[in-house]
Amino acid sequence: MKRVIVDYKKLTPEILNLLVEKFPDGYGIRDIVHFTNPKGKYVDAVEVQTEDTVYLVKISDELVDSMDNYEEEDEDLEINPDSDIDDVDLSIDLDD
Repeated sequence: MKRVIVDYKKLTPEILNLLVEKFPDGYGIRDIVHFTNPKGKYVDAVEVQTEDTVYLVKISDELVDSMDNYEEEDEDLEINPDSDIDDVDLSIDLDD
């Protein structure tokens, strides 16, 4: 199994989804992996896995923001199955 170090800037939607699924309420101190990278720098990361790869995602404020924003986007997409379709706003703001 290969191990890949990933910075938040290079997170794919797949890896971000794995992070949010594994840490729906955020990660804690016990979830953090500490290691020294090949350049000799001390790094803190959280680990997620696919079938063939272990991803070590570097911890940063931006990572937390990315995970929070991803969760908010998922919540925005949820539709109550009991609601009338006429009650759902499907408009898209193209000015953003």
